[in-house]
Formats: sequence, structure tokens, C-alpha cells
Amino acid sequence: MEDIVPIKTGKNVKPRSLTAASIPGMLGMFQNEWDALMLSNFALEQQLHTARQELSHALYQHDAACRVIARLKKERDEARSLLAQAERQAPLPGSAVTAVSNGKRASEEEDIPGAKRMRHGVSDSIIAELTECNAALSQQRKKRQIPPTLAPIDALERYTQLSSHPLHKTNKPGITSIDINPSKDIVATGGIDSNAVLFGRTSGEILSTLSGHSKKVTSVKFVAHNDVFLSGSADKTVRIWQGSEDGNYNCRHILKDHTAEVQAVTVHATNNYFVTASLDATWCFYDLSSGLCLTQVEDPTNSMGYTSAAFHPDGLILGTGTIGSTVRIWDVKSRGNVANFDGHTGAVTAISFSENGYFLATAAHDGVKLWDLRKLKNFRSFELYDQDTPTNSVDFDHSGSYLAMAGSDIRVYQVGSVKAEWNCIKTLPDLSGTGRATCVKFGPDARYLAVGSMDRNLRVFGLPEEDASTES
Repeated sequence: MEDIVPIKTGKNVKPRSLTAASIPGMLGMFQNEWDALMLSNFALEQQLHTARQELSHALYQHDAACRVIARLKKERDEARSLLAQAERQAPLPGSAVTAVSNGKRASEEEDIPGAKRMRHGVSDSIIAELTECNAALSQQRKKRQIPPTLAPIDALERYTQLSSHPLHKTNKPGITSIDINPSKDIVATGGIDSNAVLFGRTSGEILSTLSGHSKKVTSVKFVAHNDVFLSGSADKTVRIWQGSEDGNYNCRHILKDHTAEVQAVTVHATNNYFVTASLDATWCFYDLSSGLCLTQVEDPTNSMGYTSAAFHPDGLILGTGTIGSTVRIWDVKSRGNVANFDGHTGAVTAISFSENGYFLATAAHDGVKLWDLRKLKNFRSFELYDQDTPTNSVDFDHSGSYLAMAGSDIRVYQVGSVKAEWNCIKTLPDLSGTGRATCVKFGPDARYLAVGSMDRNLRVFGLPEEDASTES
């Protein structure tokens, strides 16, 4: 009795449920719990089986898709190879290449990453053609006289804005490049809205809107014959457009030889070849009829991208402006860099050769410089604006008598000589309200000036009709 320890417990005991009050009831309760556990386990196994089936089906579809993609890539590469062979043999006109009409994008092929391009090179026959053209033009230039139809100085002094035409989109305003077809009096503009617009000056109507580039159009050029038009863009491509009888232009070739923005397109005097210059620090020499890049020139000593380019009127010299303020002169036949002009500040935005073949005008952030190509030196500089306002464009007229410059306004100079003064004839305001005229181009016989600005309007400056009729 002494070893017994008293235990204190609660006096209220919770009664057992009726099912647990007996052994048969407890067995039934255990049986129900077991059944519920087995049903839950069976449902989980069914869900696992379904998930495995879905995963197996997805893996099968992925494998099949990979096989289809591999086969399509192989067929694409074979078709691309056949197309390249056909383009080497087929000329530009005709139906060998599928055309795309105005307002629609051409179907663009994706380049194979790292693919090595084949260059045909500039053949001896092409060099002979360039040399023959140079000799003929040089001979003609010696006998050439200023045409009597050229606008006189007093007419340019009275120039005023004749018209303003909204050619590009309002949500992406800005005209970056202008060119003029003198035989048809058509003005072409390239815009930030990625379109090139052909405008009939005499009719005052838009003749055609060329869509296809995915970024801004940086350069536009007419080819004097065959109704061909060229456009370069910040999307790294150049497009060759062929005019048709109905007035529309069809995209015949999309050239993808550059790896950075195409900044300039210039046409050779033969009208059979053209050059493109890019920020990838190369320039390409193309055959116009086939759209083939005959050679792509890269100088190992220069890593600065090109921002402008122009052919010398005789065609054997090419001038390029770089983002690093240097003007580089090239021998087209040897593709060698024969001279460099330094002295600018900022990127060289524009280049223009005088028709007399002696002078070169270059524009940059610090203004305009004139170079004597005979002595390879700078003989005059124009500091037009303040240090925050670049000069965006410069252009000699076809006779070589006038020089136009564009920045925060438009100025026209009378061409002098190395020693004689170059006098400012007329200063035209930039009426766009943006304070930035981006491009300027003389019309035939300097009868008018076409100006593009950072708004969407093309502006034409010239003599009013009553003054023009009196002048004629």
C-alpha cells in the first residue's frame, strides 16, 4: 500500500461515439477510412497517367516540328542558291523577278548569319567602260559653256517660296534626302516615315509613294535612263525600283550587303553602276542591271562609318565623308584611298562635286569647306551657324555656277574661284518652324530650289509666275 501513488484525473469523461463503442463498430470505421484512402490514391494514379500521356504527346509534337523546320530550312537554302544563280544570269527588266507594286512591302529573305558572300569583282571590261566614260566627259567639259537658259543672279536674288507640299506622314515627320529628275521635273524625297515619295512639280501631285523599307529612308537617287530609282535606308538595305508604264514603281531588288545603316547612294556617270556607303565602314560598288555587288571596299586602317558619298562628274573618283570628320577620296578603278581631307568638326553630312571637276564642297557640324582637287587643299571655309547648329546639306547646280547650303536656313552662293570671292546671293528662311533644313537641291538650270526640313513638307523656292514670265 505504501508503493501506490494516487493519480488525479478529470472526472468528466467524453463519451465514445456509438460506432466506437463496440469492436464491430470500430472495425467498420477503420474499413471506411481505408476505402477513402484507396480511392484518393487511385485518383492520383489516374492524374499521373494522364499527365504522362500529355507530356509524351507534347514531346512527339516538338520532335515532329523540329524535323519539319530542319527540312524547310534545307529547302529554303537550296531555293536561295538557285535564285542567286538565276539572278546572275537574268537582266533587271522583264518578268524574271517578281515585282511588288507601290504601297506594298516586298517579301524580304532573311540572311544566313555568318554567310560568306561571293563578290564578282570589277572586271577589266568594266574598268575600260569607266575609263572611256571619263575620257569622253573630260573632253566635253573643256568645250562646255554655261547654258543661256541658266537662271541669272538677279533672278536668284528674288527667289521666294512658291509652294509647300505635305508629302510624308504626320506621326513621323521629317525629310532626309532629295533628288530631282530634270528630264521629267520630278522631285523625290526620302522620309523618316520609311517612305520615298515621287512628286510631280509641274502637276503639283504625288505621283507615287514607295513603301517597303522598315526604317527611315536616308538617301534617294534617280538613274538618268530606264526609269530606275534607288533608295537607301537605315534598315541596312538598298532597293532598286523600276518604273512602269502606268506610273507606278516596282521593287526589283533588295540589296542586303551592308551590316549597318546605309547613309548614301550615288550613281555613276555611265548610269550602269552605283555605290552605297554605310556606317559599317564599307562602300559597295553595284551593277545596276543585275543588282549584284561587284566589290565591297573596306579599309583596315579606317573604322569610321561613312555618312555621305558622291561620284566625281567624270566617274573615276569617289568622295566619302566619315562620321569622324574626315573626307576620303578613292580611285574607283583600283578601289584605293588616294587622298584624305581633314579639318572638319563632327560627321561629314554631305558632299558635292562641282561640274567643272575642280572643286569639292563638304558640309559638317562646323559649316562648309571648299577643296581644290588639283592641289588637294582647302581654300575656303564658311562658318554659317553657331556651334550647336550643323550644316546638313550642300549642292552645286548642274552648271557649276551656284552653290546651295542648308542648316537653320538656306543660302545660295555664286561660285567664284580659288582666289576670287564666293558671294552670298540669297538667304532663304527655314519656314518649317523646326529650325533645321535637312536637304537642298537645285532644279534644272537653277530655276528653282527644292528644300526638305524636319517637318513633312517639301518646299519649292523660285521666282513668282509673273516675275518668271517677265524673266523668260
